[in-house]
Amino acid sequence: MYVRLNLATKPLVSHRPFLAGTAIAALIGGILFALLGWRFYTLRQADADLRARTEKVQNEMSRIYAQKQQLDGFFSHPETVGLQGRAKFTAEVMEGSSFNWTQLFMDLEHTLPAGVHVLRIEPKLDKGGAEVSFAIGAANEDAKLKLLKAFEDSKSFSGLKLTDEHTGTPSQPGGDPLTVEFTAVYSAI
Repeated sequence: MYVRLNLATKPLVSHRPFLAGTAIAALIGGILFALLGWRFYTLRQADADLRARTEKVQNEMSRIYAQKQQLDGFFSHPETVGLQGRAKFTAEVMEGSSFNWTQLFMDLEHTLPAGVHVLRIEPKLDKGGAEVSFAIGAANEDAKLKLLKAFEDSKSFSGLKLTDEHTGTPSQPGGDPLTVEFTAVYSAI
């Protein structure tokens, strides 16, 4: 028969729970250290990539700015400014000759109601269309309302803006009782 007896003067103290807890804490600490280390490494890589891209963009911006300065210097020369003026004039002439003025006046003829007539017309070309300022003489208030309604309903004219309206003096022979001034945008359909 075998009996376990402790004949020591001090009782036996087991350090096994402490060692097991310490080992588990060290394992958890090691895992956390590895995860945080990986996270730090990826953040450093992302930061390095961002710095590289930022530097590349700044270099590109510097190159473009230098090119802009060079072009501004070129276009500020007097002979270049004169050439630009001639090119702009030529483009305006070509745009004006390519615009269908006959169609504008035909559409205007179909839009104007009875009892009104054109006193003044000032077209200004604007990117494929024209902004037209009109001064129209009307025989009476009803004709003026028909005119405005016709321009609002027109497919060719849009953006009607009334700028001025005044009545004529009866002492003027042949004068119009009402004069209406407005602008409209013409676009050929």
